[in-house]
Amino acid sequence: MTEEKTLKISKIEDGIVIDHIKAGSAMEVLSVLKITSRSGFTVSMLMNVRSSNGSLKDIVKIEKKILKKKELDLISMVSPDATINIVEKFAITEKFRVSLPENVEDLIKCQNQNCITNAKEPVKSVFKREKTGSRNNYRCQYCERTMSLEEIRNSIIK
Repeated sequence: MTEEKTLKISKIEDGIVIDHIKAGSAMEVLSVLKITSRSGFTVSMLMNVRSSNGSLKDIVKIEKKILKKKELDLISMVSPDATINIVEKFAITEKFRVSLPENVEDLIKCQNQNCITNAKEPVKSVFKREKTGSRNNYRCQYCERTMSLEEIRNSIIK
């Protein structure tokens, strides 16, 4: 006889639940949100959880956290299929899927070392999204360098 064991994570009173994070990317999501053990938030994290469709996903719950637009943009670049659940008084009051921003300003570093944004000039990086088929890339406004989402994940300004 096999006994099924289930680990339950309690509901949060107020905060956010980030669901459908790309499997193995929960720590990266916390990193781009600049949440560490010293941040003061109560955080629950599940990694490589089986989804209802059989695939694997990560889930992050953060109590008392309110997301800013910039943070939503960062989450979308780390995990474009993530969904955000806003929780108030133990109930989900809003649920939506993140979407890749059309323009990204001062969030990612251009990979071109000769780009003016990498010089000691007071210039913020600016990228515009380009969609080619099912691929999303971002093009630097200054040097025209195109970067894939994978390159962007490695170039997020921390």
